[in-house]
Amino acid sequence: MGKTYEIVPDGGVTSPKGFKAGGLHCGLKKTDRHDLGVIYCEVPAAAAAVYTTNLFQAAPLQVTRESLAEEGVLRAVLVNSGNANACTGRQGEDDARAMRSGIAEALGIPKHQVAVASTGVIGELLKMDRVNAGIAKLPERLSADERGSDDFCQAILTTDLVKKTACVKLTVDGQEVVIAGAAKGSGMIHPNMATMLGFVTTDAAIPAPLLQELLRESTDVTFNMITVDGDTSTNDMLVAMASGLAGNKPLSRDHADFAAFADGLRYVCEVLAKAIARDGEGATKLIETTVVGAGSDEDARAIAKTIIGSSLVKSAAFGADANWGRIIAAVGRAGVSDIDVNTVDIRLGDISVLEQSRPVAFDEEAALAYLKGDTVAIHVDLNHGSGRAVAWGCDLTYDYVRINAAYRT
Repeated sequence: MGKTYEIVPDGGVTSPKGFKAGGLHCGLKKTDRHDLGVIYCEVPAAAAAVYTTNLFQAAPLQVTRESLAEEGVLRAVLVNSGNANACTGRQGEDDARAMRSGIAEALGIPKHQVAVASTGVIGELLKMDRVNAGIAKLPERLSADERGSDDFCQAILTTDLVKKTACVKLTVDGQEVVIAGAAKGSGMIHPNMATMLGFVTTDAAIPAPLLQELLRESTDVTFNMITVDGDTSTNDMLVAMASGLAGNKPLSRDHADFAAFADGLRYVCEVLAKAIARDGEGATKLIETTVVGAGSDEDARAIAKTIIGSSLVKSAAFGADANWGRIIAAVGRAGVSDIDVNTVDIRLGDISVLEQSRPVAFDEEAALAYLKGDTVAIHVDLNHGSGRAVAWGCDLTYDYVRINAAYRT
């Protein structure tokens, strides 16, 4: 089946009907880059969220959970960068709630219709005088055009080198529906959420419970299939808001256009997830690992994640070394017992390096040239079943150590 959506190259979180966004510099970052941003919806939007699996969860996650528990709707998401507000005790919780109350008052909306997110250094209290001053100025920075989306994207970045956005449009009940997203993340990235914040907006009419199900399903095959360094952060969160202003009949799993909407949402999440992997701290290339022929999709996911998370595989990619032994070793230690160790095939791009678990002669110079590119595709066929999965990561470089050796200072 062909694509059921159309990519909107210049779209952003303000593209769906009903949404505005903005950002500014309030003084949390040492540079003059934006560090406070907001997404605002003119109507109560059906909302959903997924969170980090780290046991030490930052205060903003707790506050966002509280907000969503009230009605399952949001009008605004307030985000700061430069400070994670994590492991900051009762004061951190009070500060996160103060952020929620402050932006709610500034926008004239109930505080329980506000989500809060933070990213940056762990263990330091927020400079709330600066945050409060910034919050007071945010309403005048709101815009429904590309500027609003861009300012918001800039406000959520930490060590990211580029902003990360995606947008598609499709037809539901004869009405144009737009799905858009923005994300940040480049370090402390590992499957089951990572140091990433993601925000999805859409003007589709969809009940909050179904949006929650779809968000989780999309996350499982996108954001939960990326890794940069094997670390899972305290602050990861993905929030989705649906204004319902497109004019379609509320979506359900029986709706004729449900599959098209789900496909569009998954695509937006995948673009953002791959952008995070490609922008890994110090990274020079994206690594995409496809595993097929597994006993189940779950087995394939486990193997793909292990390969993409291997420091040895990542280092070999950085050095353009066609060392397939690193890959087969990762397959064998992925914790999957349902593997026939005699039937594994491995390719690097179109270059076959292993067939039926035996090495094959290949052109080393051609492999070197391929691995020097900015994208490396690893294909593993277990020839054992119908399970399939794709995972994304990046190479491990000298710059990763340099960046993280001085992250706090």
